[in-house]
Amino acid sequence: MKKALIIGAGPAGLTAAYELLKKGKDVEVVVFEESDCFGGISRTVEYKGNRMDMGGHRFFSKIPEVNAWWDQMLPMQGAPSYDDTVLDREVPLQKNGPDPEKEDRVMLTRHRVSRILFDDKFYDYPVSLKMETLKNMGFITTMKVGFSYLASLVHKKPDDNLENFYINRFGRKLYSMFFEYYTENLWGRHPSEIDASWGAQRVKGLSITAILKDIFGKIFHKKNRKVETSLIEQFKYPKLGPGELWDVTAAEVEKLGGTIIKGAKVTRLHKDDQNVLTGITYEKDGAEHTMDGDLVISSMPVKDLVEGMNDVPEKPMAIAKGLPYRDYMTLGVLVPRLNLKNKTRFRTVGNIVPDCWVYVQDRRVKMGRFQIYNNWSPYMVKDLDHTVWIGLEYFVNEGDEFWNMSEEEFSAFGVKEMVKLGLIDKVEDAIDTHMERVKKAYPAYFDTYDEMDQLIDYLNTIPNLYCVGRNGQHRYNNIDHSMVTSFEAVKNILSGRTDKSNIWNVNTEKEYHEEKKA
Repeated sequence: MKKALIIGAGPAGLTAAYELLKKGKDVEVVVFEESDCFGGISRTVEYKGNRMDMGGHRFFSKIPEVNAWWDQMLPMQGAPSYDDTVLDREVPLQKNGPDPEKEDRVMLTRHRVSRILFDDKFYDYPVSLKMETLKNMGFITTMKVGFSYLASLVHKKPDDNLENFYINRFGRKLYSMFFEYYTENLWGRHPSEIDASWGAQRVKGLSITAILKDIFGKIFHKKNRKVETSLIEQFKYPKLGPGELWDVTAAEVEKLGGTIIKGAKVTRLHKDDQNVLTGITYEKDGAEHTMDGDLVISSMPVKDLVEGMNDVPEKPMAIAKGLPYRDYMTLGVLVPRLNLKNKTRFRTVGNIVPDCWVYVQDRRVKMGRFQIYNNWSPYMVKDLDHTVWIGLEYFVNEGDEFWNMSEEEFSAFGVKEMVKLGLIDKVEDAIDTHMERVKKAYPAYFDTYDEMDQLIDYLNTIPNLYCVGRNGQHRYNNIDHSMVTSFEAVKNILSGRTDKSNIWNVNTEKEYHEEKKA
């Protein structure tokens, strides 16, 4: 019997564990999770009956295998959710599906509403070209945007950094309004210093041209129109937040005989003189433990993985040590109401704005985005009818002035920024707050990232190592692509395939899984 050691109980790690146990024969699976919960950044945090989604997670995929997997773990709703009923809202219902009012193991269908708050006005995200947008911009700015975009069509810049990437697709004016400050706030670096591949991955095919095609496709009811991922209008969402999916998956892994060790931080990986991994060392409850294994599936940050190995050549080690990350802090704030007016066609409980999250493009504040948990799922909020539960999101570096703030200091800072943005009238409007920190939430595309291919070449020389997931591959994957890296890794393990290019190639091609193949 082979023993598989899986590092990390996030989407990639738990998917790999489940797939190995379900499809493999005579495979022992042990999962090591540093924290005391499942899901990584895709976890749900509960605080006094209110739930927080770390980072915001829409469950949307054009990959049939992923959708079937989700449906198996959390079947689609077969009856209206609480807010569907209150608002007499029609939603797709699965025949014989679970009733979210009676069962927890259920996926809901939600409307996608994400907007940008810029100059105290709402703009669609991605930016739309409807009358409201043009009215918000005003005639002069609209003309500048139009001519700027035309100029970008005539004078293409080399796609060698993120700034040029955005200017080529949206024009310099829109870039300066909606991308420049937010991107710099997110990464702590100006877009001109960031590799263009981040933009190519996050906004595949999205541009003003794509937006226009989508608009006219709707007008003329074009059948089978291609919809860019960033333009989707509905998505799936677990009743109790994203972490519920991984709690369910972890339980299924254990039912199948897998072992999950929480509070286990993997610190070292042991290689023999044939460059084969023989086991790992982990810390738990202040003590060190070593476990031997036949193969390792790693979703831990590549930087920590390589630094924990013995006998790594100088160049790959230097690349790994130089890989950058951005950390994340969020402040849950409970308020009786928000000042923002709902002027959309979407009705909500309490008539709050319908956004799941709002991108903040305001140089007066450090806040990058805020989530409105009421709109993700009515079951995320203890008292949906009388309170609004939101999450203020900040992109930080571990050890900086924000990271080192006490909860009291961070709470005071965040609530003051809410007042500054006009979300609430005064700091006293905040009923309660809760802070969360997430290390290495976002693998970043600068510093030694441009040498990542050399590091991958080295990692591929270790025959029984499989790197999966967002941090495991240092790639800003969504949940579905993180899962697919594990699907591919398990296929390789079970088939004996030694070439790992299929694992590393997930979500690298522009058209990869962007549309269903006929």
